[in-house]
This record gives sequence, C-alpha cells and structure tokens, in this order.
Amino acid sequence: ELTGAYGVVLNAPTKNELISEMKERLDIPIIITIVSEKEDFESRIKAGVSIFNVSGGANTTNIVRQIREKHPYFPIIATGGPTPESILETIRAGANIITYTPPPTGKIFSEMMEVYRHKITEELSTNK
Repeated sequence: ELTGAYGVVLNAPTKNELISEMKERLDIPIIITIVSEKEDFESRIKAGVSIFNVSGGANTTNIVRQIREKHPYFPIIATGGPTPESILETIRAGANIITYTPPPTGKIFSEMMEVYRHKITEELSTNK
C-alpha cells in the first residue's frame, strides 16, 4: 500500500476470515473474484470486499444480474465476453466496468496484412 498499490484482487477461494484481516490492515479496495451465482455475496461484503470482479464464463451476465438485484449500488467489474453484443448484455445486466481480452496480436496483424495485400494487389492491377 505504501509503495503505490491502488487495490488488491483476490481469487474466488479466498476465505472471508482472510478478507476481514486484510480489511483491518489495508486502506485500499479489496476486490474478490466471483465465479458462481451460488456465492454468498452478502458475507463477502460484510467481510470487507469493496468490489466484485465477476468472471463466470457464459454465466457472467446472470451472476451480474443477481448481484445487482440484491445490491443495486455495489461496484461490479465483469468480463464482457468475446462479442460487442455480449459486452452490451453484461453492461445491461448491471456491470459498472467491463474487462476485455483482445484478440491475439497475430490475429490482428494477419487481418491488417490481408487488407494491405488486397489493396496493393488492386492498385497494381489498375496501374497496368
């Protein structure tokens, strides 16, 4: 905390007792990863969690929705999924922040190179 930490992210299996101990000693947000709708959200909040980080795969939107119904103002970070539609669905479910894993660099560059090749081929064809 004294060297510039802005928060701490804990994995889903972290026990509430440890969260409570950390909350007593730290003055930064504690973020817990939520992977199931069966999680006891209330006990996590009581233990000292400041933010939920929902990472439930295909079930993320449902988990976000359940949290939001019970805790309308609690901060939620959530994985948005692979498509613009899934990201919007997660936002509509109540996520405040979306985390996104972009496509690998190789895929991005291969798509760019394909556009370049097509453009150059067209230009060379029209210049003949």
